[in-house]
Amino acid sequence: METVRQRTTGWVIIETLHHYGIDTVFGIPGTHNLEFYRPLDALGIRAVTSRHEQGAGYAADGWSLQTGKPGVVITTSGPGLLNALSAAGTAYCESRPMILLSPGPARGAEFADVGTLHETKDQLGAASAIVEWGRRVRTAEEAVEAVHDAFELFATTRPRPVYIEVPLDLLEETAEVADGALRARAFAPAARPDPAAVAEAAALLASAQDPVVLAGGGSRAAAAELRALAERLGAPVVTTGNAKGVLDEHHPLALGANLRLPAARNRARDADVLLVVGSKLGEAELWVERLEARGSVIRIDLLASQIDKNQPARIGLVGDARVALAAILDELAALGSASPRDGAPGAARTRAAARAECAELSPENTALAEVIAAALPERAIVSTDSSQIAYWGLLNVLRVSEPNSTPYMTTYATLGYGLPAALGSRIARPDRPSFVVIGDGALMFSMNEFITVVEQREDVTVIVVDNGGYAEIKQNEADAGIAPIGVDLVQPDWPAVATAFGGTGRRAGAPGELAAAVDAALREGGLQLIHIDQAGFELPEGGATA
Repeated sequence: METVRQRTTGWVIIETLHHYGIDTVFGIPGTHNLEFYRPLDALGIRAVTSRHEQGAGYAADGWSLQTGKPGVVITTSGPGLLNALSAAGTAYCESRPMILLSPGPARGAEFADVGTLHETKDQLGAASAIVEWGRRVRTAEEAVEAVHDAFELFATTRPRPVYIEVPLDLLEETAEVADGALRARAFAPAARPDPAAVAEAAALLASAQDPVVLAGGGSRAAAAELRALAERLGAPVVTTGNAKGVLDEHHPLALGANLRLPAARNRARDADVLLVVGSKLGEAELWVERLEARGSVIRIDLLASQIDKNQPARIGLVGDARVALAAILDELAALGSASPRDGAPGAARTRAAARAECAELSPENTALAEVIAAALPERAIVSTDSSQIAYWGLLNVLRVSEPNSTPYMTTYATLGYGLPAALGSRIARPDRPSFVVIGDGALMFSMNEFITVVEQREDVTVIVVDNGGYAEIKQNEADAGIAPIGVDLVQPDWPAVATAFGGTGRRAGAPGELAAAVDAALREGGLQLIHIDQAGFELPEGGATA
């Protein structure tokens, strides 16, 4: 007979998560959520306490990118949950798995408006408007089923955040749930595309004279298959920001995550056959409204609703990217297709053209980004923020060899992401150096998480590029004929701030100083901050390096 133990509803929820391999949670303990925290030590789950729930969500996202598991965020009711919703919005836009857990009003107290602690008009409605689904459970059994449903979503379709609300009285209530009900479940295998569509796609690719692969975030778990197909076809590969590194960016066929730059974008647009893997081809990735591909388009996506989104497809393969790419490879082998085209020379020309465009569009950020990239250690995870040094520089010039090496949020484009994401990444992957390259304006959104890095005894190095405030918005104002207002910001003594938090702060004014500061940071560990005054930094003669 199956064992039934008396535990609270909060306990059985956390134990179910534990059975799915969740060994770290992010959040802030509060008056109402203590039953989520009670079982953590007993189950061997690490609790990371951020200094703001938004930071907890971004740290959970960084952790998720490195583990492939959903980041779990525990908040208290009302303000705690609402503080985390920017992170949920990020996970939704970037199609990443996340579970938010929060207590809600006791059963029968919904919409009471009587002034209870943290009372919120409709926190379930607020969260549900942001996430893939929000659910207020009524029993412990429903709560456990909600966790299983979340993992089924993540395993079988487009991964996006979910919210589980547990009424306060239920959270604290004894739950008699059988042990077997808490164990992880196996879900249906990854969807397989229609064989006829696979055969048609393979035939089209085999006959292509100038094929190009465009890889989005949905391709990140299919790196081996994508590389094999690119090499089989001799096809250049350009990626979105979310797929950066899915093909080693040192590979001769790699165009990098340069889809925003005209040279790479036009290379994809002008292909006679364009294979799009796991991307909605959104404006935030393209920096234009639509790609307007001129050749035949093949699209692979988990959802049929995505196949013609923003760019109609001639052939649509609905299914998991790994499965679909493997099926195409098998079909190509059966066709006995000819020797691969040599796409490497063209890829090299496109990379060079994109780099030149980047340097022309933002010379200062491109030149500085190349200096920073040269100073970073191999296999570093480099988290970034919606800062000019990132999207006008580092994400274009830094070459990485593995997916998820540059945690970022291309579509949601929030500020305050980089530092907590770097912490979450480091917790998940202590074998890799963790860096943040971020602007001063963005760092101000999350500098409170300096103390979280120190408290967690993790090694994170922050390179803050100080351009005096919100430089892009200042330029936007100028372009609109508005005198600068609200964009020239007073700066703290950044190295002193890091030291005050228990870390080490340094300044770098030239490439050699930056390289030495990075080496020292790696040797010493802990929280490290390197401040770069962009206006005063001595760039190599001639600007950006070749």
